[in-house]
Amino acid sequence: MQLNQLSDNPGATKPRKRVGRGASSGLGKTSGKGQKGQKSRSGVALAGFEGGQMPLFRRLPKRGFNNIFRKTVREVNLGRLQAAIDAKKLDASKTVNEEALRGAGLIKTARDGVRLLAKGELTSKIDIEVAGASKAAIAAVEKAGGTVKLSEPLKADKAPKGQAKKDKKAAKAAKAATSSADDDASAEDASS
Repeated sequence: MQLNQLSDNPGATKPRKRVGRGASSGLGKTSGKGQKGQKSRSGVALAGFEGGQMPLFRRLPKRGFNNIFRKTVREVNLGRLQAAIDAKKLDASKTVNEEALRGAGLIKTARDGVRLLAKGELTSKIDIEVAGASKAAIAAVEKAGGTVKLSEPLKADKAPKGQAKKDKKAAKAAKAATSSADDDASAEDASS
């Protein structure tokens, strides 16, 4: 064996890192040494900072509204219900509720309830319990001979906003009118 035939074991040596050779090399710009100053500290958020100038997101007007009381419902169509019944995943003889729908794989979670929609055709007679349903869906289920039980009233069934106040006012006015008529009648009786 000659000196020129000696070599290290495989993997004992690695090629040196060539730093500062462009962004695409992975070790460009700061050459793997990171930042100095504020950016090298934790808890710093400079995204959107414009050197002290009023940042864009603060210059633009606010717009929109997020309703914190908004309800998120799962939607189930009549066609999917019928497909599940045909595939024997859903038993039409029993009451179909959230648990049955989850078991059939029609919904993952109920969230704020299940709403029945009229897309597709229903031929099986089913009794279903849901949080809400469209009028067309209710009509289609009843046409097939089934029933729909709602756990929450339909929006159309609720009185419009401020209607209760108007009704109360009208009842008060009617009561006042009848009482004044009664007073007039008693006054006439007393005079005669």
